[in-house]
Amino acid sequence: MTIFNMKTTLVTFFAALAARHSLAAVVPSVSDLVSDLVPRQNASCQNTATSRSCWGEYSVDTDYYSVTPDTGVTREYWLSVENTTVSPDGYSRFALTFNGTVPGPTIIADWGDNLVIHVTNNLEFNGTSIHWHGIRQLKSVEYDGVPGVTQCPIAPGDTLTYKFQATQYGSTWYHSHFSLQYGDGLLGPMIINGPATADYDEDLGALFLSDWSHTPVSKLWDSAKLGGPPSLDTGLINGTNTFDCSGSTDANCVGGGKKFEATFEAGKKYRFRIVNSAVDGHFQFSIDGHNFTVMGNDLVPIVPFSTDSLLVSIGQRYDIVVDANAESGDYWLRAGWISTCSTNSDPDNITGIIRYDASSTADPITTSTVVASTSCGDEPTASLVPHLSIDVGNFSSVNQEDLSFGFPDYFRWTLNSSSLDLNWTDPTTLKIFNNETIWPSDYNVQPLAAASTSDLWTVWVIEDDTGLGITHPIHLHGHDFWVIAQETSAFDIDTVTWNLDNPPRRDVASLPGNGFLAIAFQKDNPGSWLMHCHIAWHASEGFAMQFVERESEIALTMTDTNAFDDTCTAWNKYTPNEVWPQEDSGV
Repeated sequence: MTIFNMKTTLVTFFAALAARHSLAAVVPSVSDLVSDLVPRQNASCQNTATSRSCWGEYSVDTDYYSVTPDTGVTREYWLSVENTTVSPDGYSRFALTFNGTVPGPTIIADWGDNLVIHVTNNLEFNGTSIHWHGIRQLKSVEYDGVPGVTQCPIAPGDTLTYKFQATQYGSTWYHSHFSLQYGDGLLGPMIINGPATADYDEDLGALFLSDWSHTPVSKLWDSAKLGGPPSLDTGLINGTNTFDCSGSTDANCVGGGKKFEATFEAGKKYRFRIVNSAVDGHFQFSIDGHNFTVMGNDLVPIVPFSTDSLLVSIGQRYDIVVDANAESGDYWLRAGWISTCSTNSDPDNITGIIRYDASSTADPITTSTVVASTSCGDEPTASLVPHLSIDVGNFSSVNQEDLSFGFPDYFRWTLNSSSLDLNWTDPTTLKIFNNETIWPSDYNVQPLAAASTSDLWTVWVIEDDTGLGITHPIHLHGHDFWVIAQETSAFDIDTVTWNLDNPPRRDVASLPGNGFLAIAFQKDNPGSWLMHCHIAWHASEGFAMQFVERESEIALTMTDTNAFDDTCTAWNKYTPNEVWPQEDSGV
């Protein structure tokens, strides 16, 4: 056995042991896992602290849309979906967890590796499904993890094995796409190692920024769908924080929370992988006394730029490098809550600590010099320049989706007058496999056909006609998209200025309140792909649509229809006895 394969086997063993015995602490730390993965090296291009652009015979210049390393390595993980009592900030509550922790274990691989992830639903009264956020799922649409679109939910007691190749690299996350489950803790980090556009010494892994409720989010749904989004109680950084229980008579306020901490060594450069995993929160990330270099957005390497803060919408990821060049001491790391976007009961307490002395236990006394933002939008498009330059090709038409809302039974968002309402027992992909071509109107399907190689590009404009002024983070499955226009004014095709020369490219971008977002992407990935607002309440309220792309080719790309059928069979057997039937859009 080679050293590399031995390490692969050990990672698999530890992850399996943790899942089978709910001993999440057995799973190696992110730093251990990162060091366990040995990049492909050759004499001319070794991936080191001073040459992160290299990746063996590949590099950050490689076109990852058309080229994927053939590593021959399979990385296998076991995830157990459980209902657990947690107190991440010192307040005890029921939560949904992977392997007993919030966030769940880090799934990690190298660019080109194959991933095999066994997900067992150990919930007693609920289905689940897991989405691998930002992963293209090229030729593996059945593993995108959306109930009612690409699969039936995983029934209680059942296991679904997701299988796909890591054709991209960078930082992302996995989470439940079953109603509001991820807001109750069902999420975790995913790291695909590869080249980068900036050098660094150590990878400190994912940094999750999230809001957090002391009441399960699922229990807030009735009030949310009738009275608007509720204010959550606090926030977490990498699943931890402190909540003030002094003087509280609430028996669940047990105390004992802690701040996230990281230790810097002066002179070193540290990589963080920032993830906004909130239900309904927009963050301005910063570290007192430090600027940092941004080198990636979502799963796209970008031309590095320096800043002192970063706007992060829900679902977005940023790869940053922090230079440990400040005076020795303790510094606040801040997930600044932007109160113009949504409300939180403890918005100023979502903080962590950077220490230059690991033995220190003092709270920092630093103050922020960052100008507090009131913007609910994205970083300026001029800053987000993809390193791999790809211009938008010719397109023959512009498709428009108008956002509005109604109140037929509860508050529902609509796109072109249709609010998504899926049937978990009859997912879109199953309909395609059974040659059904008539779509229910509430599936909100838009067919995408590629007539020829000159007809690969499609352009979509989402316009906010509500007058509510709410900014929405829009996420597209199965693709990166090119952001070709993004304005706070109404869309006018006669006056719009398209940005077609290597515009920002990512999988989540903000639709400005009362404005529009225009995206372009290539019809090169057969499948049924969801596009939705990543504010969890809004997705549950129907703010979503799906693209059925190159329909005649979809069944040909499905590699394991037996697993697909078995999951639906188990779900259909469970459905007549389900305790909590579907009450929202399904996603």
